[in-house]
Amino acid sequence: MSSRDRVWLITGCSAGFGRHLALAALAAGDRVMATARSAEQLADLVPIGGDRVRAGTLDVTDAASIDRAVADTLAAFGRIDVVVNNAGHGSVGAVEELAMSDLRALLDVMFFGAVAVTKAVLPHLRRQGGGAIVQMSSMGGQLSMPGFGAYCAAKFALEGLSEALAAEVEPFGVRVLIVEPGAFRTEFGGTRMHRSEQIEAYRVSTGATRAAVDGMHGTQPGDPAKAAQAILEVLDAADPPLRLALGNDAVDNIRAHHERLRVDLDRWEKLSRSMELA
Repeated sequence: MSSRDRVWLITGCSAGFGRHLALAALAAGDRVMATARSAEQLADLVPIGGDRVRAGTLDVTDAASIDRAVADTLAAFGRIDVVVNNAGHGSVGAVEELAMSDLRALLDVMFFGAVAVTKAVLPHLRRQGGGAIVQMSSMGGQLSMPGFGAYCAAKFALEGLSEALAAEVEPFGVRVLIVEPGAFRTEFGGTRMHRSEQIEAYRVSTGATRAAVDGMHGTQPGDPAKAAQAILEVLDAADPPLRLALGNDAVDNIRAHHERLRVDLDRWEKLSRSMELA
């Protein structure tokens, strides 16, 4: 889907990848409905995009808010070509340290919220016979590590659903792109990181993760502006991938994880294949 005055609906545009995607789309000549829980946070985008941008309120945990944002986008621009599910935040804490209410709140935004936005837009994409759904996942959608169980659970769930979705909507000319960034210079390690209360015993297994999170803000190697440009490039590709890893750390860690999976599969293949009824 080449850049020809596309219309974007992007969640979580107050900062990070969402804001950079909005800026990149506007720079490409596209039109953007940039959304956040508070539209006031997006006021500076309007002078940049002029008539090609609208700033809207969208809370992905509120069905009425989602419906209004979709309706407002259609009223302003007449169509939706690309929807980006970007709203979310980080979480660090061992599984035993997680409050169930915090886990449910995380999944409400990063999984159920993304699904709700996707479902709200799909009828329009099907009817117009094309479009793209961009799911902002993480390298943590392919692998997990101590302390990131809640965050990765949300991303694993999103990737599993999106892989099925890609096959379901392909006959209608609709594409799905799962984006898997590594560490990028966003607010992920700062105010947008939820921290569970610590159980001292888990310092041995999650202490390094917590220390890395506390020290990462402002030191991440990835450039979110380059990530946004990469996403636009892939959306323009004739044969785009289902998954797009972004960053050296994402490529290296995902590749190493796949190799560990391969080693285990090969090592236990004989036992795995011996399950048929005699």
